[in-house]
Amino acid sequence: MQTENYLIRKPSLEKLFNNLIGSGKTIFAPKAKGKLALFDNVKAYGEITEDYIVTANSAKSVVFPRTEKLFSYHKSKEKTEITDAANSSFPEVILWGTRPCDAAAFIPLTDTFNGDYKDIIFNSRREKVLLLSFSCNKSDDYCFCTSVNSGPGNTSGSDVLFTKLPGGDYLAEVMTPKGQLLVRESIDLFEPKPEEDKDRNLAVVANRFNQKEIQAKLQNLFENPVWDDKSRACLGCGSCAYVCPVCSCFDIQDEAHGNKGTHLRCWDSCGFGLFTLHTSGHNPRETQSARWRQRILHKFLYIPNKSKIAGCVGCGRCSRSCPADINILETLTSL
Repeated sequence: MQTENYLIRKPSLEKLFNNLIGSGKTIFAPKAKGKLALFDNVKAYGEITEDYIVTANSAKSVVFPRTEKLFSYHKSKEKTEITDAANSSFPEVILWGTRPCDAAAFIPLTDTFNGDYKDIIFNSRREKVLLLSFSCNKSDDYCFCTSVNSGPGNTSGSDVLFTKLPGGDYLAEVMTPKGQLLVRESIDLFEPKPEEDKDRNLAVVANRFNQKEIQAKLQNLFENPVWDDKSRACLGCGSCAYVCPVCSCFDIQDEAHGNKGTHLRCWDSCGFGLFTLHTSGHNPRETQSARWRQRILHKFLYIPNKSKIAGCVGCGRCSRSCPADINILETLTSL
């Protein structure tokens, strides 16, 4: 669809939020918690913080929860009853304040859950999500979105992208039918498009590497000293995968209690030593260097080869959260 551009003034933005709350929508937005900003459920506009580059956690848990019930069962002498989560009715959720990198991450994440098998539960959750993103007017040394074909004002994945203008008003770029519906329902809050140049109001993020060049180099770097060198500090804690908006590794676990039980999908990480451990005791990735190599190859070679998009959006969360100060950007630039 063709992009629709509007001006929304700062007081009107708060009214838009209040309209959404008043309609019973569940809203997740950046909320200050100590020195961090975290996506959390908010009930009032005043709870939202604007003092953040990216939130410490990603927004993926709205469509891919950390622990999720797939089905439960209850056995009796006569029969076994199955309750399938795919038949559930999922709530409408609004993600308010996602950055362009957060919104762009929903593209490879959705692609992962719609490969050989279309995941009904994931798609049902995703269908109910409205992404109201805000462009970045500041960045830090961890940001490298421009190196993975994104940027501080990238509209990919967003239903509406708001860019803050001088004076505190916003340019609203409406990208999808969901975004159009939002505008139609509160049309009195939106005014004709402003003349202000959008790019002048965006953060400047230097291009640090070329994604296609990295992809080409990785084809021949399976056996290379760089993996040992860059993985020596890795603790295998999984923090990088848990804060990543694109990582989608999961484990399936069963909790049984007598004649009833639950089948669960839980976040996992290729950085964990148990992730590829076979029942025989063999582990094809028994060293941390092999696991670090897998993380890089998956994001910058395997996913691009399969889906033509990188498995990384350059948000830098993994490097910010790493307790050993491992920086994924250093690995990529050294390649």
